[in-house]
Amino acid sequence: MASYFRDYADLCFEAFGDRVKHWITFSDPGAMAEQGYETGRHAPGLRLHGTGLYKAAHHIIKAHAQAWHSYNTTWRSKQRGVVGISLNCAWGEPVDIGNPKDIEAAERYLQFCLGWFANPIYAGDYPQVMKDRIGRKSMEQGLEVSRLPAFSLWEKSHIKGTSDFLGLGHFTTRYITERNYPSRQGPSYQNDRDLIELVDPNWPDLGSKWLYSVPWGFRRLLNFAQTQYGDPPIYVTENGAPQKLHCTQLCDEWRIEYLKGYINEMLKEPLLSHMQMASEIVVPTVCTLCILIAALLLLLLLRSQS
Repeated sequence: MASYFRDYADLCFEAFGDRVKHWITFSDPGAMAEQGYETGRHAPGLRLHGTGLYKAAHHIIKAHAQAWHSYNTTWRSKQRGVVGISLNCAWGEPVDIGNPKDIEAAERYLQFCLGWFANPIYAGDYPQVMKDRIGRKSMEQGLEVSRLPAFSLWEKSHIKGTSDFLGLGHFTTRYITERNYPSRQGPSYQNDRDLIELVDPNWPDLGSKWLYSVPWGFRRLLNFAQTQYGDPPIYVTENGAPQKLHCTQLCDEWRIEYLKGYINEMLKEPLLSHMQMASEIVVPTVCTLCILIAALLLLLLLRSQS
């Protein structure tokens, strides 16, 4: 399967590489794996609890690596572009920062979310906590091998370092607390993590069941990614808020406040010292705001002429 994706990537590099200089192999592969093979909400709609999503992710990571190596070997010298991957993750904050179990649960949340894909790419293998937890629960469920697939030594070496930048999608934050799910309940992604996600009712509600405005979590996630993966170039590839109300006129105050809060968190120390990353993140947002301002001016001009 990975080789088919490499062939598809080569076709794209050949057809568009003279113009496209920034490539993302997969966008939010965690959602692809979980909702396609665990919950069945997305295509192909399978509910292979605690197994399907790990196998799907395993193939995605290997496919990403093959595409990166193909570009690096065949196309980079001619096209001079970069290839990365885009990973989505909320920030996980311990409910009780004085409770070691909650601190461990919050770290585990991040490793099962961001580290699941980033760790193989930047360190050559899955996070140790994933290997330990899933392996132990697999044994307790009577399986001879872990439900989390293993990379061969060659695959670890082949995958490590296959990203010129880290694409990061981020929208919100969750409070995390420890909860042990007995292995007898059966395999599932939720049970493997042994935690509960909570929200603060005082967080601004943006009209979606899952989305709350928590700007300080954005800065903490960026700090985590910087320190965890060797300070890679970071592009924020997904961020924003949906339309909250149906308006006949402009009524975007909540979205303005959301973007303002998240951008300001990027500019605080210690992120301020990483100007390469901050500028790469802010520029696309500024371009988007410029487009919105231009549209507003055009609207006002048309109204004045009518």
